[in-house]
Amino acid sequence: MVGLDVLICGGGIAGIEGLLRLRRLAGDRVRLTLVSPQEEFFYRPLAVHEPFASARIRRHPLARIVSDAGASLIQDSLVRVDVDAHTVHTGNGRELSYDALLVALGARESPPYEHAYVFTDHDPDQGFRGIVRDIEMGDAKHVAFVLAPGPVWPVPLYELALMTAERARRISLGAQITFITPEGRPLKAFGKAAGDAIVGLLGQAGIKLHTGVVAAVPAPGVVTFGETRLAVDRVVTLPRVSGPAVPGLPAGTDWFVPVDGRCVVEETEGRVFAAGDATDFPVKHGGLGALQADTAAAGIAHLAGVGERPPPFDPVIRGMLLTGDRPVYVAARVVAGLGWRSEVYEQPPWPTGQKVVAQELGPYLDKLEADQASSQ
Repeated sequence: MVGLDVLICGGGIAGIEGLLRLRRLAGDRVRLTLVSPQEEFFYRPLAVHEPFASARIRRHPLARIVSDAGASLIQDSLVRVDVDAHTVHTGNGRELSYDALLVALGARESPPYEHAYVFTDHDPDQGFRGIVRDIEMGDAKHVAFVLAPGPVWPVPLYELALMTAERARRISLGAQITFITPEGRPLKAFGKAAGDAIVGLLGQAGIKLHTGVVAAVPAPGVVTFGETRLAVDRVVTLPRVSGPAVPGLPAGTDWFVPVDGRCVVEETEGRVFAAGDATDFPVKHGGLGALQADTAAAGIAHLAGVGERPPPFDPVIRGMLLTGDRPVYVAARVVAGLGWRSEVYEQPPWPTGQKVVAQELGPYLDKLEADQASSQ
């Protein structure tokens, strides 16, 4: 089939990775349109830097990225998919036809506790910078970082705790920091080596760790678990996440989109793919979303008559853990479908020091930012 019309819904890591990979694989055999309400692409994995004023999130006009990929941009939101008619309906009343569709909307967020500050990388400066300031002024002497049960992005909370401890150490403050997680060991889904590394880092930072417990925050400044009741000055958590619940597409547990090993959405005639946090893959990580997008792009290219049917998605995590001091690099992969095996490095064993490794997006952003720097 020549001239396949492909819609990509979502302007985050998975959506842009899929866009760039599909253009490289299929060339002019596909007509690409990206649908997103955003005007900018922002690199969310670095959001934990912003409250410490150590870096700003990298932001780039989405129109520039889409233009570089030889695609069209529609600034709109996906509200419904008609699988039988091969169309999507948008928030502004558009009806868009597709031969293949990649859904990369990301996840929905909700606060897990009423009386806790919820850090979100959509607006990382809001609130947490004030907590950092309170620690620096000595007004917050005990901060609890509480990981809620259920689907969450766990890595940023560990990074925030470590970076907060490092900030307090640098200005010689004796702030007490506690980390509470329902995981049997930190970052359990990432493998033993990664978990052991986190335990070591938390210990070196003087952070009190409680594992395997589900905490409650019944009132401001109060954290309870089991028979323990902590009085703290601030409580920090991450949002609980759920799927996008797109009408017309199947929805699994917590409304995540069920996909098969090749990232094809069930019951969609093999024409609808999904990648990233919107899917029912249990581990939420930008690098995994990028790999899913690569798998989906290869599947769509195959529909366009390019290449053999791609192999199934091979989940591998490669990324950087921020600590406030020297970063730690982690690689993890599923072994025999039974669990994750991880390795930890002081220097990245992959070509770049990307926070989250994405094979298309990483080099593209490096080149884009080099071009922007040279033009200034």
